[in-house]
Amino acid sequence: MGLGHLATERPLLYNMRKDRMKKKLIIFLTSIFLYSCATPEVVNIIGPNDSSLNCKELSREIEKANALFNKAQKQKKMSAPHNIGALLFYLPGVGVTMKNVDEATKAAQLRAQHLNKLKEKKNCS
Repeated sequence: MGLGHLATERPLLYNMRKDRMKKKLIIFLTSIFLYSCATPEVVNIIGPNDSSLNCKELSREIEKANALFNKAQKQKKMSAPHNIGALLFYLPGVGVTMKNVDEATKAAQLRAQHLNKLKEKKNCS
């Protein structure tokens, strides 16, 4: 008489564990999919406060632009995890990433050039 409830609890616990595993798998696969679409940051070429920056601040901004350029170049490699994920899960993602890498690379270069021109105008060493 008291064992009847055990028969109904086991399938319920099994289904709850199964549902948790499904949720974890979905979250894992979704994160891999989103990571496969990772793209580098495309920086604004001209910042709103660029002309008011001093020489030291301009140098820091140039360093940031160069770092973004380097980061974009790393994401261009086919051995990068996001490109491998894109190849496995979303093939068009590779093309989108490469296009974005080119945009980010060009924007970072133009930003550094713009900031260097400002440094020249301000006679920074």
